[in-house]
Amino acid sequence: MITRVDRLEFVRRWKRAIVHTSYVPLPRADIDEHLNDCVDRLVGELTGAALPGAALEVGAELVQIHFTNPEVLARTLRLFGAELPRLLPGLRSDRLFGVLGDLAAGFTGRLREQTLAEQEVIKQAVLYARDSTEEALRASEARSRVVFNSTALGIAIVSLDGTIEEVNAAMSRIFQRAADDLIGGTVFELVDEDWSAELRDALADLAGSADGCRLEIRCTEPNGTHTWSQLSASLVRDARGEPDYQVLLFEDITDRYMLQEHFHRQAIRDPLTGLANRNQLRSSLDAALKPTYPERRIGLCYFDLDGFKAVNDSLGYSVGDRLLRHVAQRLEALAKTEQAVAARMGGNEFALLMPDSPDANAVIRVVEELLREIAEPVQIGDHELSASASVGIVEREVAGTDAEALLRDADITLYRAKRDGRAQWVLFDTVSNRAALDRFKLSAALPAALEQNELFVEYEPIAMLETGELVGAAANVRWDHEEFGELGAERFLGLAEETGLITRLGSWALEQVCEHGSGWVRRLGAKAPVATVNLSLRHCRDPELVADVQRILHHSGLPPSSLALGLPEAALFDHQGDPVDTLEIFADMGIQLVVCEFGDDYTRVSRLRDLPVRAVRIEGPHLESLADPDGPDPLDRHLVVSAVGAARLMDYLVVAGGVRTELQAHRLRELGVSLVQGPYVSGLASASEIERFAATSR
Repeated sequence: MITRVDRLEFVRRWKRAIVHTSYVPLPRADIDEHLNDCVDRLVGELTGAALPGAALEVGAELVQIHFTNPEVLARTLRLFGAELPRLLPGLRSDRLFGVLGDLAAGFTGRLREQTLAEQEVIKQAVLYARDSTEEALRASEARSRVVFNSTALGIAIVSLDGTIEEVNAAMSRIFQRAADDLIGGTVFELVDEDWSAELRDALADLAGSADGCRLEIRCTEPNGTHTWSQLSASLVRDARGEPDYQVLLFEDITDRYMLQEHFHRQAIRDPLTGLANRNQLRSSLDAALKPTYPERRIGLCYFDLDGFKAVNDSLGYSVGDRLLRHVAQRLEALAKTEQAVAARMGGNEFALLMPDSPDANAVIRVVEELLREIAEPVQIGDHELSASASVGIVEREVAGTDAEALLRDADITLYRAKRDGRAQWVLFDTVSNRAALDRFKLSAALPAALEQNELFVEYEPIAMLETGELVGAAANVRWDHEEFGELGAERFLGLAEETGLITRLGSWALEQVCEHGSGWVRRLGAKAPVATVNLSLRHCRDPELVADVQRILHHSGLPPSSLALGLPEAALFDHQGDPVDTLEIFADMGIQLVVCEFGDDYTRVSRLRDLPVRAVRIEGPHLESLADPDGPDPLDRHLVVSAVGAARLMDYLVVAGGVRTELQAHRLRELGVSLVQGPYVSGLASASEIERFAATSR
């Protein structure tokens, strides 16, 4: 809600903007009270606290208290349109435009009613002037002449065949022609051709039995500008009751019509590019989905400019906006050629709707042509820029689909295209779409799953190869999903990384593991396994990580020496290639550090020398062939030997992950591996099961 101070300041500015435009026969205190009440009712309608209709009433009441100058409406709309979004954060633009449109409608409607009342007075005066006695005629004509010449309405005395016999000064102003040029011509020449037939029919009906007529007409000036008028016509009869002539009154409504057009354009057009917006695309989509003939087809393409954020960040938003306009112009030109609809969906996303698509190949041809057009360099200031786009394409029969399904499938297909790389197009297919849709479902549900305890931790035992003793337990986060069942970490950790939830998820996992590990230490003492948690690269770079770990250890009571943190190799070094301070801090605390996926890049292994690391873990496809009864692949064996040798030279223990068989474990032991985990040791186990294994392990 608007604060009292902001409301008073807003009312003061509104009053200052409009009070000098009109003569208002009210004390200033009454004006202040009325404007305050108007603002309260408008805000109530904008926020939903009041029933719709308040804006119409406010517009009408401005006219009722004599704020009748059209400048009042213009200044009011400009002030409200500029200030209300600031005073009401989160205010939807469509609601604001709707309320401002209602206010304008109420103002112009009440002003029109007042004008029509004046028109009736004028009509009666004209009738009285023609039909009264000669003496009364002279007096009445004098009074009518004053009204005739001074009113803002254009008045034309017209013969029954439409010839203009007399006009007032306002007619010359409205139609920008001298009175002599108007008199003698026909009223039908004043309107554009599309309105001329309608005017002829209306005046013919008036000469017959109709009492009067009203219609809106348009006139195009010599300079090409349009003038809109509200026409009111009345028939004057002679003493015998026969039709004599017609009185036509023209009210200039050009400003009101342009205001309505402005609001209409804002509702359906993107203000930056001039393309259709989401609302207009949806309307076009609904029309294109009507099965007007058998086997009608439709194509919808979603475009997303690749790397556009870098343009805004490096060159500024003004350059980015100009690039968007260039892309929009090329998209619009191609859309006109293909009889398609081009739209901007927001940000750097565009859409192309192709009603009556021949087939998928035709849509792909248009997309490839557009990608070539977009890639053409454009000069913006001192910068020569070229763009590329990823495109999701959906092409299908109209029958059996709807707008929601089409929009959703296009969005998901675009996501697949961006995942595949830059400047790619992807055509919708059901299988890939289902997989992507499942990913979206999981991504959307993950935050709630974390809150509602749908996640839990199981452990993969880690055993000494030499003795078989259980010395550690590696945490594995699982998800008990109501639709997809029990999910492993590989199904959702990547999503957590993409959405930024991985740090929160990692902290939650640390809390769970430390609580379990603390229980193991209390009950098993020296036989308690070391609780191991793998941290993601993003979590490792969280500035609050050290404080978070200290807090969790303190709260759980787990000794730091009973916790091992698995770190990606990239997390061990900063952007300059120097070891991060976190390593020394954790080592000084007594936490054991394990390097994950060790040896994947042998050119960088030497960087790990002298780091406070306890162990490294090797895993991957090169360990698989060590389980082959016919002997391992020579290259795979060489890779394992190299990794283990490098680790032992740096005095690090080696943990092998994913070990499945006894033969594989035996060969790894011969190569110098100290610890193993995987199906050979045991499957996943709960915290209580790990405790029992540790208590009985040899």
